[in-house]
Amino acid sequence: MRILKEVLRKNRLTIVLFIAVSLVNWTVFTLYDILREPLFYAVFLAFLILIVSLAIDYFHEKKRHTERIRSLSAILFDWKELPEADSLSDEDYHRMIAALGKELEDQTAKAAYERQDMLDYYTAWVHQIKTPIAVMRLKLSEDTPEHHALSAELSRIERYVDMVLQYIRIDSSSADLVIREYKLDDLIREALRKRAGQFVEKRLSLKYAPTDAVIVTDRKWLVFILDQLLSNAVKYTSAGAVTVFFQDGLLTVSDTGCGIAGEDLPRIFEKGYTGMNGRLGQRSSGLGLYLAGKAADLLSIPISAESTLGVGSAFILDLRQKKY
Repeated sequence: MRILKEVLRKNRLTIVLFIAVSLVNWTVFTLYDILREPLFYAVFLAFLILIVSLAIDYFHEKKRHTERIRSLSAILFDWKELPEADSLSDEDYHRMIAALGKELEDQTAKAAYERQDMLDYYTAWVHQIKTPIAVMRLKLSEDTPEHHALSAELSRIERYVDMVLQYIRIDSSSADLVIREYKLDDLIREALRKRAGQFVEKRLSLKYAPTDAVIVTDRKWLVFILDQLLSNAVKYTSAGAVTVFFQDGLLTVSDTGCGIAGEDLPRIFEKGYTGMNGRLGQRSSGLGLYLAGKAADLLSIPISAESTLGVGSAFILDLRQKKY
């Protein structure tokens, strides 16, 4: 119906002229009392020619419409491959699209360059700042309560420094993935070692039963996810234990902490969302779980959470689609 309306719109002047000429001829033949049979015959032939012309135009427009629909899905990438122009207006539109496409191409290249430049800067910054952190850690190697406290804060600084780099990389890491088989225990232990000092500092128990599971994933990003989940578990648990267990393809990190309010639970993986706990303690950036969720999406691992206020929380990574 849209194509028919477009054809009638484009040929409206021809249709109006046909009707006008037919009426003029009818009027002249009537005024001069001329035999009208030749007029009927001429109008009928002209009408048939008009119908055939409109039909040809209709099928031509339908074909061009199909080509435009086919090109629409790839217009941002293949704007140089437009349907052939068969009118001056089409050529004008092609020139406008080409100008916009060239501008888009230039802006995309500029944005990619600026993003890479920023990533290079922060990568260098992270590596540079780790040197004074390592020096401070050596200075705090004495076994005193004060040094333990300062060392814990230094670990927190180091984690935030790493988070800066992961935040920059998270949206452009598909080419950075190294997917292969890993022993799940190795990845869990690697994440646990990073949090060992905090477990000792807060005197929390760790419940972890080793598993023989083997999964196909990216080591760096899965360890990053586990590290974020363990960090949250330790942060919001004052007493009790943090439990890590693997059963039926589900890897769970649970705690006996303060729990998450029911109204906050659906939003905990949103960027910058801190929830009631973060607002009360003023110690949450709202980025840790956001990055964990983004990394889980990157690895195609469903992540979910269950929690009860005052009882604790559990974060579940669904590894059933992986080989283990």
